[in-house]
Formats: sequence, structure tokens, C-alpha cells
Amino acid sequence: MKSKVIQKIDLNKDPISNYNLVLQAQKGVDAETAFEISASLLMPEEDLSFILHLSTKTLKNYQKAEKSLNPIVSEQVLKLNELRKKGEQVFGSVEAFNNWLKKPAIGLDHAIPYEFLQTSGGIDLVIEELDTIAYGDFS
Repeated sequence: MKSKVIQKIDLNKDPISNYNLVLQAQKGVDAETAFEISASLLMPEEDLSFILHLSTKTLKNYQKAEKSLNPIVSEQVLKLNELRKKGEQVFGSVEAFNNWLKKPAIGLDHAIPYEFLQTSGGIDLVIEELDTIAYGDFS
């Protein structure tokens, strides 16, 4: 059986299209990338595992074995990275963005954006809210 080569992802690359995001997710994202994105979002590993619906132990085992995550989890990881880039662009720093993520947002019916990160659709909602803020509607 042929060993699968894990492709490294440039986390700081310009935003990628939804089409390319799906293609990359289908190939799979390595667990190391998930941990890197988590760290870049100032997100504890426990939160990452909660958001991805995988135990920290499972993620670390994937990391150690250099295994790719399944396409659904990979998509969520890639979307988290797109969210990080958009948040940093809108707020000027990851720290300011991280603070915003943990406070009620008017555009999300006063819900806390961080709580939406458990699903791909939830991440999309938070990105839409960031777009709204970027165009002058401060929530």
C-alpha cells in the first residue's frame, strides 16, 4: 500500500476560494496544521478538539502518525484559518479579533461568535458578520 504524502498548507496565503477550499479539504489536512491554526487563533487545544468534535488525544495521535484529517474536519480547519485571516484583517490583530469572538455580537442576535465555530455553517455566519463589520456596520 502506498503511503499518502501530506501536503503542507501555507496558512498566511491570500484567502482561497470556496472551490479550492473544498478541493483541499477532500485531500485532507494534517493534524499539525489544525494545531498551528488553533495556536494562531490563541485557541487552547481543548477548544480546538471541542470545535472539531475530536478528542485532543485523537488529534495528537493523528499528529504523531502524520495522518490527514477526514474531509469534513479538514474543511472546518481550513475555514477556521480563513476566519483567522479575515478577523485579523478586520480588527488589525489576532488579539483584538480573539476578544471580539468572545463577546456578544449584535449582528448575530447578541450571540457569542466563538460558540458558532463548531459547524462549517457557523463559521460562515461569523465570516459574514466580519464582512458586515468591515463595510462599516460595527457590532
